[in-house]
Amino acid sequence: MEYGPLKLFSGTSNRPLAEEIARCLRMELGRVRIERFADGEIYVRYEENARGVDAFVVQSLCHPVNENLMELLIMVDALRRASAGRITAVIPYYGYARKDKKDAPREPITGRLVADLLITAGVDRVLTVDLHAGQIEGFFSIPVDHLRAMPLFSDDLRHKGLRNAVVVAADDGAVKRSKQLADRLDLPLAIVFQRRVGKDTKQPVEVVGEVEGRVPILIEDIIDTAGTISGAVDALVQHGAQPEAYVCATHAVFAGPALQRLSRPEIREVIVTNTIPRHPEAPPKVRVLSAAPLLAEAIRRIHGDESVSALFT
Repeated sequence: MEYGPLKLFSGTSNRPLAEEIARCLRMELGRVRIERFADGEIYVRYEENARGVDAFVVQSLCHPVNENLMELLIMVDALRRASAGRITAVIPYYGYARKDKKDAPREPITGRLVADLLITAGVDRVLTVDLHAGQIEGFFSIPVDHLRAMPLFSDDLRHKGLRNAVVVAADDGAVKRSKQLADRLDLPLAIVFQRRVGKDTKQPVEVVGEVEGRVPILIEDIIDTAGTISGAVDALVQHGAQPEAYVCATHAVFAGPALQRLSRPEIREVIVTNTIPRHPEAPPKVRVLSAAPLLAEAIRRIHGDESVSALFT
């Protein structure tokens, strides 16, 4: 199908990223008025014509997650009622993705619920980066373009020229992602197996692989409280790894004690992307890579009906 002109709109969750995407596309952000009433209700009004346009709405579902989700739904509803030709939700960070299945009786599958809400609101397509679980793509009955930040991290680390390094999976859930990075950098792989002892706490039980004397590189999709990373660093140092770890993560949630844990001297640098705005108290060792060029290119290709698959890898 052919749609009208491309228009890019931004919610309030990550406007700096949306502005950078607009610069990459050499265009201006669309005019939209977003306000909060005294009781917390959200008001949205587009201040330019949206009839027939190919609309892209940039909104990360980061803190405050529920407000940002509701704001996105209202923005989509307003576009649908304004007769937009197609609505693509650009969700750099997809909140609630960690609840993608039932781990115990009588639990929700919130990742699926968010997908249903977006479809009901009127989203025609979703563009996102590094979903916590790939099967979330299957929660949608509409197209999902799932980009990966892996090339950003591998290119950045390659330019550092690290010698005698090892890519480490901080737990068994990070093995696939860590192996991809190890293959890209032509480095060995090690795994820290951890046992969950609380809702946000894990305890290292075993390190598999040669880490003695090597510089550890750990990669995650999300750093929440940094408990898994901190525990893995403890185990690696105890097994003789160099106390100068590099930590990579696409989504810097940085909740609770995360910044304190990441400030430890055994972690030399934390490399993240701007799918979530930089935490105001993040230490200098936290360095941000921009996902804007990747998202901008995907938007350009989607609008032009070109292949996006090359960007997945």
